[in-house]
Amino acid sequence: MSTEDNGGREPAASALADIAPKREVHLLDYVKILYKRRWLAMSAFLIVSVTSAVRTYTATPIYQAKVSLLIEKENANVVNFKEAFEQNQITDDYYQTQYKILQSRALARRTMDTLKLWTDPEFNAPPHSRWARLRLMAPPYLQQFMATAPPATPIAPAAPIDPKAQLGLIDAFLSHLTISPVRNSRLVDIRYELPNPRLAADIANALAKNYIEQNLEFKFLASKEASDWLGERLAEQRKQVEASEQALQRYREQTESVSLEERQNIVVQKLGDLNTAVTRAKTERIQKEAAYDQIRAVQNDRSGLDTIPAILSNAYIQQQKGEIAELQRHQSQLSEKLGPNHPDMRKVAMAIEQAELKLQAETFKVVQAIKNDYQTALAQERSLVAALDQQKQEAMQLNRKGIDYGVLQRDAATNRQIFDSLLQRTKETGISGELKTSNVRIVDAAEVPRGPSYPDNRGNILLGSFLGVVLALTLTFFLEYMDNRIKTPDEIRTELGLPFLGMVPVVFDRHAGDPLINNGVPANFSESFRTLRTNVLFSSTDQAHRTMLVTSAGPGEGKTMVAANIAIALAQTGQKVLLVDADMRKPRVHSVFEFPQEPGLSNILVGNAKPSEAVQYSTSAGLWAIPAGKYPPNPAELLGSKRFKDFMTSMSQHFDWVVIDTPPVMAVTDASVLAHMVDGVLFVVAAEMTSRHASRTALEQLQHARASFLGGVLNRVDLKHNAYYYSQYYRREYTDYYKETAHT
Repeated sequence: MSTEDNGGREPAASALADIAPKREVHLLDYVKILYKRRWLAMSAFLIVSVTSAVRTYTATPIYQAKVSLLIEKENANVVNFKEAFEQNQITDDYYQTQYKILQSRALARRTMDTLKLWTDPEFNAPPHSRWARLRLMAPPYLQQFMATAPPATPIAPAAPIDPKAQLGLIDAFLSHLTISPVRNSRLVDIRYELPNPRLAADIANALAKNYIEQNLEFKFLASKEASDWLGERLAEQRKQVEASEQALQRYREQTESVSLEERQNIVVQKLGDLNTAVTRAKTERIQKEAAYDQIRAVQNDRSGLDTIPAILSNAYIQQQKGEIAELQRHQSQLSEKLGPNHPDMRKVAMAIEQAELKLQAETFKVVQAIKNDYQTALAQERSLVAALDQQKQEAMQLNRKGIDYGVLQRDAATNRQIFDSLLQRTKETGISGELKTSNVRIVDAAEVPRGPSYPDNRGNILLGSFLGVVLALTLTFFLEYMDNRIKTPDEIRTELGLPFLGMVPVVFDRHAGDPLINNGVPANFSESFRTLRTNVLFSSTDQAHRTMLVTSAGPGEGKTMVAANIAIALAQTGQKVLLVDADMRKPRVHSVFEFPQEPGLSNILVGNAKPSEAVQYSTSAGLWAIPAGKYPPNPAELLGSKRFKDFMTSMSQHFDWVVIDTPPVMAVTDASVLAHMVDGVLFVVAAEMTSRHASRTALEQLQHARASFLGGVLNRVDLKHNAYYYSQYYRREYTDYYKETAHT
């Protein structure tokens, strides 16, 4: 076959381009994984389950005693007054504080003192021996056989515990205590666990009782401390009351302020009256002063005086004015008849003069009266102002006395009030201290547990079984996920993109040598290569001259055995087949067929031998083989030489099939050098040995070398141990069918 014949084939990349889509995962696929790794899964399950069972049945039985407490926020309101230590002003952290008190070391020490647990052998006893625990947990019919075990050594009375050791015992005491508040209630459960059920109940009840007593003692001490403190303050306050009242009395005696408050009221009232009188006197004085000023301004003006209201209102003056006017009119009448010296005229003139004198005298009296009224009002005003000033001075002096008096009085009143309050509070505190009520009640006292709370045999066994299943599944599927080796034919199609041509089972009986299908191998092994042969024949396009290269990704995958057996299978169809060992680094074909290694392919390529001298006829009809020959220093150069191409062309003309066994792709480049010179590459993958990454890398190298792929072969499949895992490809009844066919 010439190298130009490869030019008409489909590009090598096409075999890898169309990677088959992954099929939908079925539930049976997970079952197969479990079956494949069943021993690992069962081992993990048994380890966890047995460990859980052993720990459960060898553990010391622990009994739990429970006391239910009701913790109220307020005490019963027996008395109306308040206590010195009140709990009705409780913050949100009250219950958290009570829970911590229940777990306090002081309460633990008190309980241990009450029950004398420091030297109690039941409390300080070491755990039972494992044999004793097993005997107690065993069924009754087995206990009689286990009773022959040596008895446990009696426990000697413990020596007195020193203070340092007490700290450790308190820690041990608290380690068995659990405080469990009941959600959405005022209840709290005190749980205590011990191997001794009666002692656990006694400790739980004693702890609850001591907690209540401690709570009462705390309230009593608080009331007593408050009462003592109030007594001391009361004595001090009594002295202050006496001192303040004595100071107030001395001040009264010194200032003659026996009725200071009444005097202050009189002085204030008198001061108000004087203030009103002064205001009224000022008003009157102002009015009279205005009248006096008015009349004084016109006292020399006869017409002006006539306008003065006091003169206008004076009846006598108005009478005199009327008489004067009448006399003047009479004088005017007489003057028309008589002369001025007439006696009648003189008589009238004299009467007018006397009337004028009377008018002037009366007017003077009015003016003088207005003046006197003004002066009287002025004097009265001055007198009232002086009296007011004097009263103000007296009020100021009295106020100064009142301030000092008020200070002393308020001091005495305040001290008296404080004294009365302290006295009342002291009496109330004394009564409340004697009233022993508690806001904590025992709802349910602890009873001796009828059965252990730990271990929960059934629960632990179920939990251990569940954890064993979880661990088994986790390990199984995790290892399966981490295992990237090619394991199934589907992975050859989906992961490598190669057509799957056949699955070759592993042969465990190797005493007869290398497994060849013409050498007494199992029937299913022979049938697998017949299936492979059929698939290869149908995948080959050239029916005249066909060459095939067999290789793998790495060493140890069985490519030589696949090449030898496929060659035998092809020869069994009556065709002439040539098997060429092109692995000149680690050749095996000559040992499989028991040929001499030389002369071989390397001898032909270097010109030391002719092909006819190197070709060996095998025991299988129609099969010839050429061994690798002498180890050359440059195998890749020899395989890529023109002499090898000429050799291949010559061999393809004499044989129907030429099968070439080449080194692994990832180890050396020999297979890549030969890949484009053959009609197809048969890629061998060892089941559960070759990783997907290595296989894909090897195929990519062959793809770059323009190789055409016939398909992939899954070699060394363990059908014996993983029969269910490969059930969709192979079943046990197939082997029986092969055997029956062979006998017939």
